[in-house]
Parts: sequence; C-alpha cells; structure tokens
Amino acid sequence: MFRKFSLPNLAFSRRRKSLHYSEKNPLLVQNKVFHYLIKQGRRTEWGKKYNYNNIQNPGDFQVAVPISTYEDIQPYIERLLRGENYLLWPEKIKYFSKSSGTTGSKSKYIPVSSIALKNNHYRGGRSLFASYFAQNLDSKLLMGQNFALGGSRQFSEIGADKYIADVSVILMKNLPWWARLRRSPKFSVACMTEWEEKLTQIAEIIAYQNIVSLSGVPSWNLVLAKKILELTGKKNLREVWPNLELFTHGGTSFEAYRSQFEALIPGPGMNYMEVYNASEGFFAFQDNLSRSDMLLFLNGGIFYEFVTIDELGKSIPKVLILAEVELGKNYALLISTNAGLWRYLIGDTIKFTSIKPYRIIITGRTKSFINACGEEVVVENADRAVKAACDACSAEVREYSAAPLFNESEGAARHQWLFEFAKRPDNEKKFIEVLDNTLMSLNSDYEAKRYKDLNLAPPLLVVAKHDLFYCWLKEKKRLGGQAKVPRLSNDRKIMSELLALNS
Repeated sequence: MFRKFSLPNLAFSRRRKSLHYSEKNPLLVQNKVFHYLIKQGRRTEWGKKYNYNNIQNPGDFQVAVPISTYEDIQPYIERLLRGENYLLWPEKIKYFSKSSGTTGSKSKYIPVSSIALKNNHYRGGRSLFASYFAQNLDSKLLMGQNFALGGSRQFSEIGADKYIADVSVILMKNLPWWARLRRSPKFSVACMTEWEEKLTQIAEIIAYQNIVSLSGVPSWNLVLAKKILELTGKKNLREVWPNLELFTHGGTSFEAYRSQFEALIPGPGMNYMEVYNASEGFFAFQDNLSRSDMLLFLNGGIFYEFVTIDELGKSIPKVLILAEVELGKNYALLISTNAGLWRYLIGDTIKFTSIKPYRIIITGRTKSFINACGEEVVVENADRAVKAACDACSAEVREYSAAPLFNESEGAARHQWLFEFAKRPDNEKKFIEVLDNTLMSLNSDYEAKRYKDLNLAPPLLVVAKHDLFYCWLKEKKRLGGQAKVPRLSNDRKIMSELLALNS
C-alpha cells in the first residue's frame, strides 16, 4: 500500500510490524494480555481478595471480579498515596494522574505504573507515529520541534515521593532523551500551574520556533493560536510555521473545530489524527488518514470488555469480550490495565465501525447524554448535528452545551442549546432547525419523541457571550490543556451555572 523507504518509516518499522500482527491476530493478542494481567494480579491484595489463582479465562474473571468505578477503588488509591504498595498492581507506584473527569469537580488520582508508561502510553504513541510515517514518507516531523499542550504538575501534600500531575505532564517528564530533544517548550514551562501565564509564556517561546506538529484538545489549541497570531501579527499559522504538518487531537470531537483549523492552517500538507488516550491509558488512534475512525490498541497491556448501554444499569449486566462485539452498537468500555485498574468502568461509550481490524469511534460518556423522555441523545449525535447546522449556516462554534428544559405550563420538555460562536450563523432560526432535523435523522428515539411536538418541543437556542465557557472553567478552577466543557447533561446543574454567568 505504501512505499517502504524513508528514514522515519524505517525507524518505526518494528512497531509497525507489531501493529500488523495485532490486526491479523486480535483475539490471540487480547488473550495473551489477559493472562499476563491475571498472572501479575495474583501478586496483589486485590488479586488475593478476588482469588485470581482460580481465574483461568475471561468467563471466570467476569464471575469472580465485580465491575468497578473510581469510588470502588478509591480506598486502595488513598492507601497507595500514603505509601502502601502491591495493592492493585505489583509495583511501587510513584506517579498519579490527577483528573476531574468531564462533568465532575471531584479530583481523581489514577495510578500510573512504570510498565504502563512503557508498554501502553509510549508504545501507543510509537504506534501512532509508525502509522503516520508509513503514509507520509516525506514527513519532516523529525527535523523540527513538536509541541503538545498538556496539563500541570500538582505538588503532593502526602509525600515528596509521589508525583501528581496531569497524565500529559507525567508523559513529558519521562520521555526518552531523543524525544525530549524535539519537544517544545522546556519542561518547566510546559507543566506550569498558572494556566493563563503558562499560555502567554508558551506563545512567546514557540511562536519563533520551527514547530512541525501540534497536539492536544482542539479548543485550547485555538486559544493558544489566537495568542500567537496576536503576538506575531501574522494572518495564519502557516505564516508562523511553514513546516507545520500534523495536529494530533483528542478529548472532544474535532469536527466542530475542523473549519477553524483549516482557516488557521490553509493550503495542502496539513494532516489531522485523532487519538483516544486518557489518564487510565492509551486506547486507540487514527491509523489511516483516509478514515475518521480509530484502530483499537490491543497490545498495550489493556484487556477490554464491553457493556451495551441498556445493560449498564442492571445489577448483573451482560458483559462481552472483543470476539462478541457487533458493529454499530453503543458500548460502555470496561478496562483492566497494567496499572492495576480491574474491570474499570472508564465512563466512555464507543461504537465499532469495523471488526477486521477492530476500529471504533467515541460516541460519548456514560453520564453525558440527554434522556428527558426516552430520546437518548448522545454526544456523537450532537456533534454531527452541530456540524450539519454550521455547514448549512456558515457558522463556527467555539463551544456548546445542552440540557433538558421542562416547562409545566407547556406540558412538553425541550432541549436548550447554549452556543458560543466564533462566527454566528447567518440565520439562527435555520441553524436550530437544521440541528433538530439532523438529530431526527440520526436518532429514531429522538424523532419519535419530536413527533408533532407531543413529548419534545422544538429545541431552544441561546447564544453565549464571548469566553463564557472559559470563564466557567476558570471559576471551577479547571483551566488546563485537558479540561473539557460538558457537551450534554441530563440535568440542569451545569446549564444553570452557565446561564447565570451569561446573564
């Protein structure tokens, strides 16, 4: 499919061969990962509690070990933070990724083992670049500076031997020397805790370097891009960085931002790759630039299980392994990892687009949806509908959030959509109509509830003031490279806070 010879392509040839083997033998690879994890788990307090010695296969595993959430493992993590070891994973855990999730404000401390750094996070990154270089033999990524907009370091109040930070900072701190040479800015700036000052310092540094790739959450990269253009007086990022060729993005759907990035980086030669990684691990990446879905990362020390959304609320839900999944169904993702998360409900929902090889798209969060009267609108539906409305009305969206709105006098509920526009629609009435009609075309439950406005009235559009979502994140002390605005909520808590700031 691709020409074989280029220095970057040859440098990553071993990783590419391993990926090819995983694609051809996915079930064998996952079975090997499963048995490795169980063997290691037997040496832990968790494994002894759930009798890992008697676990021989995934069926035994599902019977013996309950599905867990962060609240279930929190007592173990608190003990790890206090210095105990071999509780969840047979290793002294030094690193903890601090995360507040998408919708909650409570901090989570996710253990990051040294083997997870090596065999999951870094192996996943090498896999992404192996795929990229195979498709771009003339790439100059190894000849310039690579920029990743990450989070911040948090100083531990528990002990100096514990390193608490956003997972991106942990990854940057432990990069091999050859990768550090090509990363910008220096680590002390990259992990600053004062976010607004950090953005300013980063802009002043990288605006005058040969940046060839960007990485991070799309919305925050747009904020940084604006600072850089103001600083340099240039019209677009191509004038600032003529050799820029790649943006790896994650954390939220890229489609709502694509037109803004294409305007910022005009002309040919720019590539966009989605990556699905989190504090808990590296799960998938866009291995083919001609496709929008992502290859599930199978040989990174993570064993995957899947629960259909309708089973999720049951006391004993039916759980599937990779061999049992079907195309087009929404699954909540369960992971067992080489950092000691066991049958952990990560909170994301995914859908398989291919099983030869196994490719996925992220459809939303298990707690990020609207289901006021059975319509079951998920983030995937919302992102696609917003894109259709933007395309139809020449609009650009910076951020948005939606929630149900109940009006007893009218009898029917409706969805309230709060949009912060980079470019307002030329026809706001048409914008919300296209969004509504697109949701009906994508979601039969929504279409049924919208029938003659009996259960759901037409959606309501509210225009947000400039930087509303930024101000909300700042008020919540959640400014940072990985912080995300909740897209959908099934209650009015977040929407009420946003509207109060907006008025």
